[in-house]
Amino acid sequence: MTSPQSRNRSRRAASHIAVRVAHAVLGGLVAVGWLVLPLATVGARDAATVTPSVRVADKMGAAQEAEGAPGQDGTTTGDLVLPLVAVGAAAALAAYGYARRQRRARTRTTPGGAPHGAASVHELDVQTRQLLVDTDDCVRTSAEELGCATAQFGDEPVKPYAEALAYAKSELAAAFRLRQRLDGAAPQDGRSMLEEIVLRCTEAGRRLDSEAAGFDLLRALERNAAAPLERAETRFRELATRTPAAQTTLGDLHKRYAPSASLPVAGHVEQAKDRLVFATVHLNQARQSLDRGDSGKAAAYLRAAEGAVDQAAALVDGVERLAAELASATEQLPAALAGVEGDLTEARGLLATAGAGRLPGRVAHAESLLAHVRRETAAGPYDPLDALRRIAEAGTTLAEAGDGGLPDERVRALLGHFLLPASSAAAVAADFVTTHRAAVGCEARTRQAEAEHLLAGPSPGLSEVQRADDLIRRARELAERDVRAYGNPSGGDEGVGVGGAVLGGILLGHGGGPASFGGPRTRARRATPAA
Repeated sequence: MTSPQSRNRSRRAASHIAVRVAHAVLGGLVAVGWLVLPLATVGARDAATVTPSVRVADKMGAAQEAEGAPGQDGTTTGDLVLPLVAVGAAAALAAYGYARRQRRARTRTTPGGAPHGAASVHELDVQTRQLLVDTDDCVRTSAEELGCATAQFGDEPVKPYAEALAYAKSELAAAFRLRQRLDGAAPQDGRSMLEEIVLRCTEAGRRLDSEAAGFDLLRALERNAAAPLERAETRFRELATRTPAAQTTLGDLHKRYAPSASLPVAGHVEQAKDRLVFATVHLNQARQSLDRGDSGKAAAYLRAAEGAVDQAAALVDGVERLAAELASATEQLPAALAGVEGDLTEARGLLATAGAGRLPGRVAHAESLLAHVRRETAAGPYDPLDALRRIAEAGTTLAEAGDGGLPDERVRALLGHFLLPASSAAAVAADFVTTHRAAVGCEARTRQAEAEHLLAGPSPGLSEVQRADDLIRRARELAERDVRAYGNPSGGDEGVGVGGAVLGGILLGHGGGPASFGGPRTRARRATPAA
């Protein structure tokens, strides 16, 4: 696949060639005109003077004498006008070409260098961090509104916009992978990688921007908000029923498991209620605006309510999903523990014959992990996902110890044990970033994106899953740090639920309008404070 940087270079090269060809053709025409003009002038003059009448010649001679003939060659001042014009035109073209070359030299940015006027590596680094965050916000918001459109119209009418979103996601994912490489190793070609991040994010945003107008024509919120408003109200009532049930489920998790088990979703129910309160207000405002015939405000209020309902659904779903994952981990735990203890027994047998090497240290580490799990499960309520993670880590340690490793069926079993806690952590982190995206910075999003890339591979190995698990837990820590530093976005004086809506990226700024499907140029098209 051709990269955006290569496509841009091709377009720039084609434009430069076209300009040079135009200059050459124009210069050639001027030169030909300059050469042909004297011949045409002389021919016209000779034709006018060749006549059998002697009086004409005499009169012309007298006129020459009266006007002070300039010379024997018959050249007049008028003969010099067009050559002078041609020289002036050639000089103007040369000056124009020189100015273009100088302007390109001042503004050109090439990998590996920093010409005069180009951004420094530090400036590019700051720019790419913000650009990644902004593009990620555009993608997340576009995915939310695309879901609303799909629910209303089905898959086929929204196919062009789904393809545009998929393209933007792929460009953004590639940009995040470059950012991860830069954060991890700081390679020598940092400038070229930063420039590619800029190009990929720009291309992702451009594609979403290009589809925004067509998407608006499909949804037609400003012309016909009645049907999507009813659909949003139906979803709202469904979530209002599910939220108390999620509260009950969360209470059960507190009783059955250790506090760390339910900690990832500890605030989900309260935040879901906050989003639903915000949705209530904006659904009512949308209905009132629609009754008054103010379709523009109705569309803006509706879009804000849809975003709030989407985030409330994600928060409630997160509680229910975690409850199912904890139950699944509890079921897997006895077999997983027995399997890794069998691996440990075999490793101890090898230790008696193999002697030194990596095996003794890895056996000791696996013994420590399994002993810790046995103590926790025997002591009372425990965290099944964390216990399963430790068991899988012990098995992975043993798998990497010997030359032959573990049999394939044991590796597959360990992979399954590791995937559940890693996938659970990834889903929780994704929900957290989505519902707090106004505060979460580039570093947390980069780690999350890299973890998702590793988990989404066709056949991730134990090392990939383990690295993804480490990255996603680090991403959650960084995201929580960013949110703590962000503080209260509204100060509590801008309306019920507005602070959470701003924090979640539903509203753009303090009391501004909602974010919509599109890239950086179009996503704020409804973001005007409602009176």
